[in-house]
Amino acid sequence: MKKISILFILFAGLLDAQKLTSDELSIINQGNADSALPIYQTTDAHQHKTLLSISSEINPTDSNTAVLVKRMKESLLSTDGGVGIAAPQVGINRKVIWVQRFDKEGTPLEYFINPVIVWRSDLQNLGPEGDLSIPDFRDQFYRSKVIQLEYLDLKGQKYSEIVEGFTAVIFQHEIDHLFGILISDKKEKEKNDSYKKVDAYQKSDLNKR
Repeated sequence: MKKISILFILFAGLLDAQKLTSDELSIINQGNADSALPIYQTTDAHQHKTLLSISSEINPTDSNTAVLVKRMKESLLSTDGGVGIAAPQVGINRKVIWVQRFDKEGTPLEYFINPVIVWRSDLQNLGPEGDLSIPDFRDQFYRSKVIQLEYLDLKGQKYSEIVEGFTAVIFQHEIDHLFGILISDKKEKEKNDSYKKVDAYQKSDLNKR
């Protein structure tokens, strides 16, 4: 009986932790529910603080989550060529992202609730990245070539998939946002890191014989 009570308390605590705050609800439901939410910028001190904060999980079946997801898509569509966006970029420190799927026909935009990278390859690619929240900043970054992702949809259904290439880069960039990691800070931290260039398709000496 004690075990059941403890489990119930833990479950209730988890649900309570996922509840949106009054401030979050105010942002999500401000103005027209079909319109884009403003994208936060690092040039504003308050908005920058939100962008640097760690996000928590969100209840996928909450009707307000659906509104947030919809408005985040509008925010992304309002940009000039943006390929992904995370909830902190619209002022909500919750685990929601949108990603353009260049690995699928038609390169559709798809949302992901409480996404988690459960595995990433040691092999990395070096490529250019910019950020909707950092004006006039673009640089080269190392990202894992392949990742395994787990996430939920708005019905609470759980999914797992392997993603690679440029789409994997977008996922890693947006999920970094959920941990308060900006590429401007990432570049500073990587200054002392060393990487060895390898040809992923180079045959081994054994195969050359």
